[in-house]
Amino acid sequence: MGAQPVTDAAGPAAGDATGSATGDASGPASGDASGPAAGGTAGAPDRANAYAAAAHAARESYARLVAVLAASTGDLALAEDALADAFTAALGHWPASGIPDNPEGWLITVARNRQRDVWKSAAARRSTPLDPAAEIAAADDAGGDLADPFGAVDPLRIPDKRLELCFTCAHPAIDPAARTPLILQVALGFDAAQIAAAYAVPTATMAQRLTRAKRRIARARIPFVVPDRRDMPERLPAVLEAVYGCAAITWRDDADSLAGEARHLAVTLARLLERESEAWALAALVTLSLARRHSGPYVPLEEQPPASWDDQLIDEGEAHLRRAAALRGSAAPGRFELEAAIQAVHVDRRRTGTVDWAAIRTLYSALLAVAPSIGAQVAAAAVIGRTDGAAAGLAALPPGGEAFQPWWATRAELLRRAGRDAEAEVAYSRAIELAREPELRTFLESRRGLTG
Repeated sequence: MGAQPVTDAAGPAAGDATGSATGDASGPASGDASGPAAGGTAGAPDRANAYAAAAHAARESYARLVAVLAASTGDLALAEDALADAFTAALGHWPASGIPDNPEGWLITVARNRQRDVWKSAAARRSTPLDPAAEIAAADDAGGDLADPFGAVDPLRIPDKRLELCFTCAHPAIDPAARTPLILQVALGFDAAQIAAAYAVPTATMAQRLTRAKRRIARARIPFVVPDRRDMPERLPAVLEAVYGCAAITWRDDADSLAGEARHLAVTLARLLERESEAWALAALVTLSLARRHSGPYVPLEEQPPASWDDQLIDEGEAHLRRAAALRGSAAPGRFELEAAIQAVHVDRRRTGTVDWAAIRTLYSALLAVAPSIGAQVAAAAVIGRTDGAAAGLAALPPGGEAFQPWWATRAELLRRAGRDAEAEVAYSRAIELAREPELRTFLESRRGLTG
């Protein structure tokens, strides 16, 4: 398996055991949250509705459109460029002419014509600005009768369009270290900065990794086509990591965002595979995490009132976890099952009124034996600080975490509880500097105010 997102301890699972150590990540790179405007080309020109329709198409269909465009050529970069040109043309054309009945079909018609332009004379036309008149005319002439752009993909293979694309991006010929980031970008719509934050690497490093993967797809003519179910076992690890990463990146979002999509994908995948223990464990992890999402100021998990949690989602997540354990049998639990179990211990506070930190520490010990990422190590150090004292927690913090926001937040909290206020203030300042979400920064600033 390729590299894992380090947010396994800062996102949906263990990180909330760390209190102020919870890492941050921004939401989906999906553009405007508004829905589509009314279909049809009739009516007065409306720039706001046209932009909303384009944003809706980008949010709902971008990844699938890229997959369709790349399927016949194997050139993922060209597919993305052509689709970007189509969106640019739409933003220039739709406000004046109206929104087509089939925006996705309109976009793919223009994008395919742009691809043909490049194929005909790549050297001559590479730097030539797009003249969309012909493409727009063809798209407008087709009106609402454009063929479904996703119709060529057999829906019987994998019963979810986004999962299809996830497995497509997990082709074994792609560098293992790039498969999950590629899924996160192409299938789930996150940008390089968001993915880089999940992996605790510089944005430029992640951008280069993604660019190299796309170039290899084009050079090696890796078939960018939807696999069938026989290909799923080999590609499953990268897809599980991507669904997990989606939940981690959207750890502050609610069920109406890509956080809800992560749960849908995890549960759909588990049901599709039926007897894959770790798939059910991932479904449990994502569902339990989503159960205690809330808007507003950031509150550490152990300080949240259980009455604010979603009991129905908790019951569902616990059922998924029991199924994962039953399918595993006598084998050792995997990473996702251990992380889901940590979540289950946390949410059990709705029944007991207390957090069983000793049980959580035991689960972290097992997790570190299975997946010793820096994220898990940081979260484990925070838990040790709870069970054995702040000094022991500080001693357990792993070296080399200076670029990882939860490392600084955890260090700051442990230093504060150890009475080392001057050092704690420095650590809080660094954690605030690295935090991307205003709510998290506000929380950390309040904690910093408790020092000295």
